Amino acid sequence: MELDAIKNDPYAALRFPEFRAYLLMRFFLTFGYQIQAVVIGWYIYHLTKDPLSLGMIGLSEAIHAIGIALYGGYVADKSEKTKLLKVIITGMFTCSLVLYLITLPGLASSLITGHIVGIIYVMIFCIGICRGFLGPATFSLMSMIIPRELYPNSSTWNSTGFQIASIAGPACGGLIYAYAGVSATFLLILAFMALAFCCILFIRKRPPVFMAKENIFKSLSVGLKFVWGNKMMLGAMSLDMFSVFFGGAVALIPVIASEVLHVGAEQFGMMRAAPALGAVLTMLFMARHSPMNKPWRNLLFAVAGFGVSIICYGLSTNFYLTLIFLFFEGVFDSVSVVIRSTIMQLLTPDDMRGRVSSVNSMFIGSSNEIGAFESGLTARLMGTVPAVVFGGTMTLIVVGATYFKTKVLVPLGLRDINERK
Repeated sequence: MELDAIKNDPYAALRFPEFRAYLLMRFFLTFGYQIQAVVIGWYIYHLTKDPLSLGMIGLSEAIHAIGIALYGGYVADKSEKTKLLKVIITGMFTCSLVLYLITLPGLASSLITGHIVGIIYVMIFCIGICRGFLGPATFSLMSMIIPRELYPNSSTWNSTGFQIASIAGPACGGLIYAYAGVSATFLLILAFMALAFCCILFIRKRPPVFMAKENIFKSLSVGLKFVWGNKMMLGAMSLDMFSVFFGGAVALIPVIASEVLHVGAEQFGMMRAAPALGAVLTMLFMARHSPMNKPWRNLLFAVAGFGVSIICYGLSTNFYLTLIFLFFEGVFDSVSVVIRSTIMQLLTPDDMRGRVSSVNSMFIGSSNEIGAFESGLTARLMGTVPAVVFGGTMTLIVVGATYFKTKVLVPLGLRDINERK
């Protein structure tokens, strides 16, 4: 295949069979995980009626993410990626199987509510450990199956696949939960995780680029120093981390749906799907119209739009207006995701991808979960609507502060980023 003939093709990355298998693997895994997130959130809130219990879901995942993220990147760099992914998915499948078993009507009726919730938190914690290795492994693998010239295009399609799964997952999760119950929903989750495992079989093994010659602590410090010394990469991670932390009000959708809008599980599924619908439509548009002409400027605009959408979502008392605001939240978030992931792919050396991705996981991955905890805690202290508005307002403040600290990056284009690699 002639690379020059396809690198301007919006479907260029999809012409590589291994990349298609990779996309399907991520789609199936994300689809199952998104359904699981919907089911667990709704189920725990149904059991406890406490918004802080939703925040505790995020905290259960975030604690370990901070602790093992760097080690996960080190392991990903020195491991064969497909083998590592098989182990990770097997671990996630096992945890989901336990969740399925404890929600079976016969067993669930024999356990007290506190025990069920405790087991769920333990399984979430274990799934989070698996995810601590998943991010670096998938990030490293993608760079091995796609030429460097196609990183922007592959990042767009990779994010698009993720968002499509994020649309279908919450929608299916809400509907199946409403009509078939929690146990049937977990069976679907297990099926999609098994499909993700099968997709890995279509990606050939590749030897790791990085072979550890120094001790683990020195190796990890190299990854940290690289990120800390790159102003654009550090700025993108920091901006996303704080905006996601304060804008984590999406975790409160079960409370908004139940207590503010007074809607049921079907509408809850629609609310969870709305941001992803906005994201995937925007990403399909970005496949032809890249936001990388002025990436830093566009990133700042996107995160600001995300903050405004969060505020409007918090103030809305109409179900359909809420869907619109959640839709635009996904629109702006998708632009941010594509720009940040492309910057990371372009600026990261091949032998450091796992470690750099693990630093990114500490910034971004843990901020999602800690942001969910922050939203649950502020909802308990301030009330649900004030907590959401507070989060959106803080996101706008972060964007303003970032702009004044990074003005030099605003006029840079894609060519300038490539020259910084």
